[in-house]
Amino acid sequence: MDMDAAARTEWWESLPAGIRDEIDGYVLKDSLLMAVRVVTAVGRVPHGIGLGTAQLIANDRYLHYGDRIAREPESPLDLESLACRAAGCEGRIVAIEAIWDGDTVHDWFVRLLAITADPAGEAHMATVYWSTAKRYLGGEGNRHTRHPAAVAAEQAGRALADHLSVPFHFAGPDTPDDEAPRWTESAEAR
Repeated sequence: MDMDAAARTEWWESLPAGIRDEIDGYVLKDSLLMAVRVVTAVGRVPHGIGLGTAQLIANDRYLHYGDRIAREPESPLDLESLACRAAGCEGRIVAIEAIWDGDTVHDWFVRLLAITADPAGEAHMATVYWSTAKRYLGGEGNRHTRHPAAVAAEQAGRALADHLSVPFHFAGPDTPDDEAPRWTESAEAR
């Protein structure tokens, strides 16, 4: 069932206040999937609301609240901030690695990790979403043909690796791939 903006507003206003509060609660916490899930659960059977319309209704609520939504803070990508995070790592940093990840909220993004030894592990340095990359790259972000998150993560990750005098690894920076070989795997193959 397709609904135009007026029909969505009318449907929204017909909901009990408790359901509206629940959906708005998820929206204000930036939990889009949960908001869509509730809209679909209460609207599918009696009103024929499918996933597409539920997403539009949730988006209407996002537009309604705008800057009041509690967004997840973006990771800093400047060298000084990354170096400060790296200094707090447990273990000796042996590499900086960028890996692809993704979810239904952010689509594809890149995680910057410090790979450690003594003890072996990894420490989160930054998460580079599309919006984080655009902020970091500024006007330069429009000049690249690759995903902005990959470009920003590669620049910030290389700068940190150079600062720490360790290798930088990013398998498959040109195409999102959350199954690309990890640094430890490629280091063992050398």
